[in-house]
Amino acid sequence: MNPTLHAYRTGWRRALIETRISLTTPSDVLGYVLPVGIAVVVLLFLRGVDIEGAPVSLGSMNMPSLVGMFIVWGGVFGVLGILVMDRTNGTLLRAKSMPGGMTGYLIGHIGSIALFTAAGVVVLLAVGLLLFDGLEFGSPDRWLTFLAVLALGMAATMPIGAVLGALIDNPRNMGVVMLPFMALMAVSGIFYPLGGMPGWAQAVGQVFPMYWAGLGMRHAMLADSAVVVEIGGSWRTLTMFAVLAAWSITALAAAPKLLSRMARRESGSTMAARRQKMYQEWG
Repeated sequence: MNPTLHAYRTGWRRALIETRISLTTPSDVLGYVLPVGIAVVVLLFLRGVDIEGAPVSLGSMNMPSLVGMFIVWGGVFGVLGILVMDRTNGTLLRAKSMPGGMTGYLIGHIGSIALFTAAGVVVLLAVGLLLFDGLEFGSPDRWLTFLAVLALGMAATMPIGAVLGALIDNPRNMGVVMLPFMALMAVSGIFYPLGGMPGWAQAVGQVFPMYWAGLGMRHAMLADSAVVVEIGGSWRTLTMFAVLAAWSITALAAAPKLLSRMARRESGSTMAARRQKMYQEWG
């Protein structure tokens, strides 16, 4: 059997096994349920809130944006958190020692995270359709846009999580990523239309995939009249797909190289030193 094909098949089987184990592990379930629960609470608070002159309510506008944010959050921090923890507990070192182990390891985690992310998106979609008017899924092209943005959004963000996971070797340093991520949420058009923000905020927000994933979801789920609050009064569909594809290609090109370099540097002594340092820092 082709070694690469075997590694991918092993990775997919690992994804299914990890998903099943996570569903029976309370801490893992909480880690996936909590972000969805927070998003649902936000949607409940936004119910009935209107923007003057906007064709839809603030809740209807923000629901697709929250779905886009959830895709980015799950993709980046799902992979990042697992890689950082596995470098500490020895899982990564064991995967490195097996033929094709790193490929199977990464495919397994990405597959499991993708399944949980998709499940969370389905929950948010169901809640949003029940709570808000103005969401439209009445044509096949909207469903195709929704599925395309979901797939491309995960493809763009999970490799970013792998890149960051290759660079961060201590769980305590995850705050270095989380704080800027929170700042980006403020200029991503999730909670307020980006077109109403200062020019510098618009420029920063449009660099990163969070804005474009939210824009794609709004394009898929909102009435055409809602486009008036977007930058330039357009969904910019081709630009949205191009930016997400560019992030996917760039991150996918960088992630294997950084992960390979990280794996080469892993050894029993480096893992023990990292664990000892973590124990000292955390007391």
